[in-house]
Amino acid sequence: MKKILLLSDTHSHIDDRILHYASQVDEVWHAGDIGDLKVTDALETEAPVRAVYGNIDHDKIRATFPLHQRFVCEGVAVWMTHIGGYPPKYNSLTRNEIETNPPQLFICGHSHILKVIPDKKHGVLHMNPGAAGTHGFHKIRTMLRFTLETGKIENLEVIELGKK
Repeated sequence: MKKILLLSDTHSHIDDRILHYASQVDEVWHAGDIGDLKVTDALETEAPVRAVYGNIDHDKIRATFPLHQRFVCEGVAVWMTHIGGYPPKYNSLTRNEIETNPPQLFICGHSHILKVIPDKKHGVLHMNPGAAGTHGFHKIRTMLRFTLETGKIENLEVIELGKK
């Protein structure tokens, strides 16, 4: 079993509340728009980090993290990217792959809107953790926490970090 903290759209912001939650999990996943490597460096002091770069991320971040990450964690096939669309309206870069080789868990950021949507047609659970940073139009900073065990996604929690 692994406990996962999922966040996105920090836009260079990291604080003690985020790090507190990061210290309670086995891995931290960041779905892009990191903003500054100080964010992932700080997170890595608490737990191993998997991340993808987002549309605002500079060359150093893009050299450190990929645009897409596909991996299996605790028997769950995961695909994480920053911009991917939502079920059933995936974007042109992800639609074909979702249809031909769907992951069990599809993770995006970008919108700053927390959403968890089951795609029953493709057997995919879509997660967007909203935005943990202070930049953007969102009102409440959010993250997601869940566990992965023997091919199952369980114990999903929304973490509200308060107003931005």
